[in-house]
Amino acid sequence: MSSSAHKHVNKHRLSRRGLFTLGGGLAAAGALGGGIAAFGGAGADAAQPGTAVRRTFAHPGLPHNAGDLHRAQVRVAAGRAPWLAGWKRLTANPHSQSTWRARPQVTVYRGTGSGQNHRTLYNDIHAAYQNAPRRRIGGTKAHGDTAVAILNAWSATLTTVTGNADRFLAAGLYGYQFANAAELVRDHPDFAFTRFKKMLRTVFRPMNIDFLTRHNDAVISNYWASWDLCNLASLLAIGVLLDDRATFRRAVTYLEHGQGNGALKNAIPVRYDTQGLAQWQESGRDQGHTVMGIGLLGAICEMAWNQGVDLYGYDHNRFLHAAEYVARYNLGKDVPFTPYGWRSGDGHGQWREQTVISATGRGEIRPVREILHNHYARRRRLVTPYVTAMAEKVRAEGGGGDHGPNSGGYDQLGFGTLLYSK
Repeated sequence: MSSSAHKHVNKHRLSRRGLFTLGGGLAAAGALGGGIAAFGGAGADAAQPGTAVRRTFAHPGLPHNAGDLHRAQVRVAAGRAPWLAGWKRLTANPHSQSTWRARPQVTVYRGTGSGQNHRTLYNDIHAAYQNAPRRRIGGTKAHGDTAVAILNAWSATLTTVTGNADRFLAAGLYGYQFANAAELVRDHPDFAFTRFKKMLRTVFRPMNIDFLTRHNDAVISNYWASWDLCNLASLLAIGVLLDDRATFRRAVTYLEHGQGNGALKNAIPVRYDTQGLAQWQESGRDQGHTVMGIGLLGAICEMAWNQGVDLYGYDHNRFLHAAEYVARYNLGKDVPFTPYGWRSGDGHGQWREQTVISATGRGEIRPVREILHNHYARRRRLVTPYVTAMAEKVRAEGGGGDHGPNSGGYDQLGFGTLLYSK
């Protein structure tokens, strides 16, 4: 156990408003890998230390780059494993059918009570996302048309995302997923791309920034890592889709230097260096949200990697050690746990502490492992026994609706076996 494995106290000394606002204008010179100054351009293998790459965004360049999509297309056509199994998982999902019809809403509400209608939104987003790779990989025009029709319907209708504090989860998760679907059809001739970008710019991005700046007026440690991470995923994805350097830069700067629980040092607060493990911030909460956070950070790291920024390698692969920790525990093995303390509520907050890891949701299957296995084990050739074992257990990964019927089953876009296998 390293010297960092002591009783962890979540302390925040800097002004969150000042730091996050500053983050929008930082060049973050000397940041990880090539750093923020190196973002853009060279595709999946661009994120190397010291690499100078061109200052334009690569497209497609969110979790899937052109090489990923071409590889899947060729391997599926050849009937190769494991891509073919992943393709069959995609084509069997009801969301991926070209007969899907959108049900756009003017206002989306996520919170408590009978007025919630966010289920309609996330089902339509997953339908758009799943139809898009069927066009890219299978070459079927009807699926591309369906994806675009869904996105066009929502950008012509949606004006507001609201609710209780959960509205910020909606703004993060659905902003990130919307951008991912749009990136795959940005070249479609019928896509109302300008209008869609305006929706992301005016409805989703302001809520992402507001949450990361003010945290719903709560003490900054009140919200779990996954709340920050879904809003950071949205900012990062919107930045790429809109070719908006400042928005992309803002998200990366927060991940490296921010004070909320989504910043990498706070999402992964304790390392056990001799064991190659690191404790995830939500481990004492439950495993469902812990795995959700791992999935969100995996997507963030892949999106950044495809733009030349290596968040995967931050602090000597800190994220890999956390992913190994979570996978090991969810495979039924023991892991160390350091008591975790934080303040919740508003003002100075109320002190709270977790003293044991939570077994709630232990072993739950989510489609989050292939992206990690294929980066760390295949792309980087590192030893990843637990992440790889979990990826093999889940393979072939499905997507929205395959791993749970409720909102948690739609937190990840999925289909990693098809889209990330190397």
